Amino acid sequence: MSRLQVVSGKGGTGKTTVAAALALALATEGKRTLLVEVEGRQGIAQLFETEALPYEERKIAVAPGGGEVYALAIDPELALLDYLQMFYKLGGAGRALKKLGAIDFATTIAPGLRDVLLTGKACEAVRRKVKSGRFVYDYVVMDAPPTGRITRFLNVNDEVAGLAKIGPIHNQAQAVMRVLKSKETAVHLVTLLEEMPVQETADGIAELRAAHLPVGRIVVNMVRPEVLDGADLELVRTTPRSAVAKALSSAGLGGARRGGNAEKLVDPLVQQAEEYAERYALEHEQRSVLGELGLPLHELPLLTEGMDLAGLYELATELRKQGMS
Repeated sequence: MSRLQVVSGKGGTGKTTVAAALALALATEGKRTLLVEVEGRQGIAQLFETEALPYEERKIAVAPGGGEVYALAIDPELALLDYLQMFYKLGGAGRALKKLGAIDFATTIAPGLRDVLLTGKACEAVRRKVKSGRFVYDYVVMDAPPTGRITRFLNVNDEVAGLAKIGPIHNQAQAVMRVLKSKETAVHLVTLLEEMPVQETADGIAELRAAHLPVGRIVVNMVRPEVLDGADLELVRTTPRSAVAKALSSAGLGGARRGGNAEKLVDPLVQQAEEYAERYALEHEQRSVLGELGLPLHELPLLTEGMDLAGLYELATELRKQGMS
């Protein structure tokens, strides 16, 4: 597995949930994972049922087998202060610039710089080592921007071309791109078995490939259980309604003793089966589309009782079973 795992997806597909579950899955068996948030939504804190994340790496969970998950919400303004201190040793002058609003101004008018800072912080965590030479984190998982923005976000080298041709900013962008376009990185896309998310996934993969960014896997999230298969649905379609009514009556449903009529049950049951058949056909069609993209495909179940910390561990276990660790 690549050491930097980037997770993107269309809004509403649950990419933050998948990123969090992946971080847990990768941290099992004593590994240490850093889960990075770059959009300032504090979605990670909500999933792990903890307080808002500060701009520092904080342990938020223990994985099965004793592994640890750390989390970091990257603040671009504070990241720029780190950058200025690293390259220019500004110290207190940098803090003064922040009070004057210069830091916010710089990251707002130069979105390319903002992306360099966000991706650069994650890449620094990937490369960071302790004195013994061991990596501080075995894996870094980034909860990245949505599919429509992911290629531009990661392709920071192009973004800063208009900002700096030489100097520290240029060199930083080059260093970031060496990580992002190497085997150390994999960009995973999260989707649902619906037409719009699948199409956006296909478009995102095409854009990533065109930019020579390493595409990883597709994760289909919130998959509903299969109640009837194709043979069952064909039986529903071809069986006369009178036969269905007779079967219901024989089973004691809608019989005279209950004061009902089995025939009254047939129409709603058939309608429900038809609705299921339509969804079944749509989902199988979208699976076929995803299968043609030539990437490993993983599926995570819909948790009918909603998402909580226990559900997050359940999804992490499922990812491990499917080889995403």
